[in-house]
Amino acid sequence: MPQIITLGESMVMMVADQSDSLQFVTSYTRKIAGAESNVAIGLARLGHDVGWISAIGDDPFGTYIRNTIRGEGVDTSRVQILPEYQTGMLIKERNEIGDPKVFYYRRGSAASQITPDMVDESYFAETKILHVTGIFPALSETCLETLLKAIRIAKTKGALVTFDPNIRLKLWSKEQARATLLKIASLSDLIMPGRKEAELLIGTGNWDQVQEYFHTAGNRYIVMKDGPDGAFYSHRESNEVIEEGYAKGFPVRRVVDTVGAGDGFAVGVLSALLEGLTLKEAVVRGNAIGSLAVTVQGDVEGYPTRRQLEEYLAES
Repeated sequence: MPQIITLGESMVMMVADQSDSLQFVTSYTRKIAGAESNVAIGLARLGHDVGWISAIGDDPFGTYIRNTIRGEGVDTSRVQILPEYQTGMLIKERNEIGDPKVFYYRRGSAASQITPDMVDESYFAETKILHVTGIFPALSETCLETLLKAIRIAKTKGALVTFDPNIRLKLWSKEQARATLLKIASLSDLIMPGRKEAELLIGTGNWDQVQEYFHTAGNRYIVMKDGPDGAFYSHRESNEVIEEGYAKGFPVRRVVDTVGAGDGFAVGVLSALLEGLTLKEAVVRGNAIGSLAVTVQGDVEGYPTRRQLEEYLAES
């Protein structure tokens, strides 16, 4: 059974081969996209035992997604095949620099039909970390119920629940997002929003106010991503400060594609905590993997193996 579990939707991603408006693009490269599976792949590359819970359609895209993720070393034994529904898809423009435009085709997808009975408690027998994001509960009411069940199970097993809000306002309103994500945050041990996400959730991106709010809400670990500059962090146990501070980001000569950087950051933080490192060390590793992610096209293409990570940290 895996030590780290995550659950959520992955989609087939068609990336334009030409740097142009999609109305003029004639060829695409097929890849996969999904915050939770991105994290699972990144953790597997570092040698961790990780499982991914999801659902796909009985179609070529679903098979491609499952086989690709399984080929990265992630356990996909709890991925359901739902023949009545299709696998989600997104199309992404290719930019030479900066954030690309993304168009989603996921409404009514197989993953949005996931129900709590698809979560097997026995699968959590050896789980140390359950990682969730704010994307999956936005897909449907049953996805939210499924996520909450997974959190309840993880807590009974003594696992650390980590939460990346990963807010997608294309999926729901600000009011819905705020209410639901704050509920999930209150059930989590670690929350890692970006500064703008913190502003949406609690009305401020001021670090002192952010950490006080979430510590009061029950979070032991708080990390606030500050873009390429770095990240704030705080760890408290029973109101006692264990460590807090700011870790600077790693310099990047040329940003190619920012998609996947936040998931790469999560890979660094979760892997380090699983290995018993301090929160500061975890955030430094998160910054490192996030900086590697933006140097290449694609969500996970820049995520390192253990050896590559060690060499990068040594050089830096």
